[in-house]
Amino acid sequence: MKARSSRTHARHVEPTRLSAWDMVDEAMAAILARPTRAALTVLGTLLGVAAFVAVLGLTATAAGQISARFTALAATEVLVEDAAEDPQTAGEPFPADTENRLTALNGVERAGVFWEPRVPGGRESALVSARPPSLTREQGEPLPLRAASPGYLRTIHAKVHTGRLFDSFHHDRKLRVAVLGKAAAHRLGITWLGGQPAVFIGSTPVTVIGIVEDVARQPETLLSVIVPAATARELWGAPGVDEQPKVLIETRLGAAQLIASQAALAIRPDQPDRFKVTAPPDPRTLRDAVDNDLKRLFLALAGICLVIGAVGIANTTLVAVLERTAEIGLRRSLGARARHIALQFLSESAVLGALGGLIGTSLGVAGVVAVAVSKDWTPILDPVTVLPAPFAGALTGLLAGLYPAWRASRIEPVEALRH
Repeated sequence: MKARSSRTHARHVEPTRLSAWDMVDEAMAAILARPTRAALTVLGTLLGVAAFVAVLGLTATAAGQISARFTALAATEVLVEDAAEDPQTAGEPFPADTENRLTALNGVERAGVFWEPRVPGGRESALVSARPPSLTREQGEPLPLRAASPGYLRTIHAKVHTGRLFDSFHHDRKLRVAVLGKAAAHRLGITWLGGQPAVFIGSTPVTVIGIVEDVARQPETLLSVIVPAATARELWGAPGVDEQPKVLIETRLGAAQLIASQAALAIRPDQPDRFKVTAPPDPRTLRDAVDNDLKRLFLALAGICLVIGAVGIANTTLVAVLERTAEIGLRRSLGARARHIALQFLSESAVLGALGGLIGTSLGVAGVVAVAVSKDWTPILDPVTVLPAPFAGALTGLLAGLYPAWRASRIEPVEALRH
């Protein structure tokens, strides 16, 4: 009867269970018992998730600015070059009214002709000895010379530092004037125009009427001496075969491809096939390529940050396992199973990761918004990046706690109680 009663009593002893609420309660109790250590552990995941959100957010924001700047400049630029098979018999490529022909097209904002004249006595093909009157010919600075129509300076958005740009008045009257790029003026030692300084191009003096401080296109112009195209024709003749005359066109947004197909016919209806027209690539294709490249790079960096956070959680959890060996033994002796011990430590690391993920996500979003506001940008945050970030922190903590939890579940109660 006693044996039967014992067996009956044994059947009524329920196995120990660990509910989800118990796991969270145990995890929070362990975390609050060591708040400083928990804070330092959360810091690793916090920084990792914050870097993850901030990097991806800043990447999207910066890519948006790159796309905007590309669209505003490169996507509105068309270049026309002479590509005649026999330029000597084909005649001059660009008529005198080329600017007017192009600006008459719907979608063209500005246009200008330019080339690099060859000057008799010049040291190299496009380099001339420009010098102020105080210097001898041998002391002159070798600077690039550029002949340009007035529309060219408007097309490159030349910003005047001092003086003025030449216009149709100077161009039509073939006045011997020049505009210097900022770097060219610095090399010539010309900083102000109060005394109407002149420079010699070869043996020809020209009066400097302006200094260009900055340009939006073709920055090499800042190192050049720029003279009106009509003046260059009178002094050194029409552009030759090797002087590569070109036309720079600025279009409205979205009109570049259309203008590229019409420009050659507008310039020379009799010889439209002689020109090589360079149109910008599709901005959407380039934008997508930039976005993808940046995302791959910074996603790898954000992943490294998360790995660092995971290593911190794993290290702290493993140290906790070693310090709480006696506690583990006591729990095992009171009926806790090996999987309960493992789940306990997994829940602790997961809660730490989730806390780091939540705080890190908030800091990452705040960082993206702060940088965008300081740069006067539009912050771009993809919900696909922001919303899963706290779960990514919890997953990172869960993965980081796998080995310490397994290590804790393998501790034998008798060995643990000896500690």
